[in-house]
Amino acid sequence: MATLGFYIFYSIVWVITLLPLRVLYLFSDLLFPLVCYFPGYRRKVVAENLRNAFPGKNEKERAIIQRSFYRHFCDLAVEILKLTHMSDKQLMRRMTINNKALPDRLYNEGRDVVAVLGHYGNWEWTSIMSRYTELRNVPIYKPLNNKHFDRFMLSLRIRNNCDPVPMSMVVREIIRNRKEKTLAMYGFISDQTPARAEIRYRTEFLNQDTPVFLGTEKIASKYDMAVVFINVQKVRRGYYTMTPELLFEHSAGQPEYLITRTHVKRLEEVIREKPEYWLWSHRRWKYKREEPNG
Repeated sequence: MATLGFYIFYSIVWVITLLPLRVLYLFSDLLFPLVCYFPGYRRKVVAENLRNAFPGKNEKERAIIQRSFYRHFCDLAVEILKLTHMSDKQLMRRMTINNKALPDRLYNEGRDVVAVLGHYGNWEWTSIMSRYTELRNVPIYKPLNNKHFDRFMLSLRIRNNCDPVPMSMVVREIIRNRKEKTLAMYGFISDQTPARAEIRYRTEFLNQDTPVFLGTEKIASKYDMAVVFINVQKVRRGYYTMTPELLFEHSAGQPEYLITRTHVKRLEEVIREKPEYWLWSHRRWKYKREEPNG
């Protein structure tokens, strides 16, 4: 039954996303009141996250951010689905790159790169990075529980010189690329939540004690990769920029947790500047620090 439901969903998406993006935004406009107001999508989660992240803002200010977030969220949904039929040329027109000189320099110097970004702006469209640099684009992803939707999302991410790899396979992929003398940019999403049993480090993020994956730091330092933050900004509806920002030229030998604290802080700065573009519906703080007994 689940398989049948997926193929019905896929068939509908395949047909609808043949429409131009400007028409698909009409669906976003229709979806907005349902998602934001009634019945609403994770409204309590969003409200709680905003309240904890911005205790200095009043209720009206947080409500404005919440409505703006849901408008962006609906746009984001149709933008991601539109990848079903978007050509690289179309996507390059809508997701442009600033500071292209940085990845070009790192490639020319024979450097591998760890790129870190968050669920901010439109992170899925950054797959077009593969057309802007000679570095092989290797997004690291966490497979979805539903195998059909996992394959669907994977099909949207694969583009020329873009080869997504699950977290469990990243070391094997690095070894293979190095044997083949292929320079690569390994992309990590920094604001995912580790499973409770996998929590090894916490830091303050958006005014809250937050568990953070250490994979970015461990991979970068083990192979002495440059660490680059991808700053994605929404210019206007349907148009974004991505700016690679150098955080660490060399990562081997850096003090423990410095790389992690640095990229988490940079993402927080971006979010605080325009908070409506972060994924506030994510249950980012579901695992609280366990207090010692007694």
